[in-house]
Parts: sequence; C-alpha cells; structure tokens
Amino acid sequence: YNAFYGRSGETALAGEITRMTWSRFFDAYEPVHALVAERDGVLLGLVHYLYHRSTTAIAPSCYLQDLFTSRTARGQGVGRALIESVYERARAAGANRVYWQTHETNQTAMQLY
Repeated sequence: YNAFYGRSGETALAGEITRMTWSRFFDAYEPVHALVAERDGVLLGLVHYLYHRSTTAIAPSCYLQDLFTSRTARGQGVGRALIESVYERARAAGANRVYWQTHETNQTAMQLY
C-alpha cells in the first residue's frame, strides 16, 4: 500500500492502519469500499470511498476519500473511469451526492476534476 502510493519514512502509514483499512474493504458490514483499475494483471489505479449519514438528508452521502493512478497510467482515462465507477455505485446505493476534497497544491488532480 505504501509502495503503491510512494510513501516512506514520515509519510508512510503504520502497518496496523493499512491492515485495518484492507480488512474494512472486505467486510460486508463496513461502509468503506475500494475499486481498482488494472490492465493485463497490472494495477493502474485505485479509489476508496465510503458512505455516511448526514444531518441534512435522509439518503446517505458518498465520500470519495482517495484516488490514485500510477504514473504510467496517468492521462489515459483511468482516474476518470474510477470516479465514474464510484458515481455508479453511489447511485445504486441511493446516495444523494458524491464529494471529495483535494489539497490546493495538487494541480494534477484538479485538472482531472
């Protein structure tokens, strides 16, 4: 997980966080989900999203928490396809919105959105 994101040292997530995150993806009772994009068995990108309640709506909201594409896959529509897949699943789950946040310095991501 850290290797895919290029995290090491101070930016690396603790092993227990990574293990818990991945266990949540495969737990049917958790509102946390993941999708991957691959080509010929090579991982090109991944997206994490979760559903939560809101005090302003009855329907759940969908928060797209994390989107990453490998350097070699950027500019090929992988990120856009992952975002569209989250929207499809959110609609199927009855979510009233999909939203996410991007750091102001992440210009590459802002061009995609």
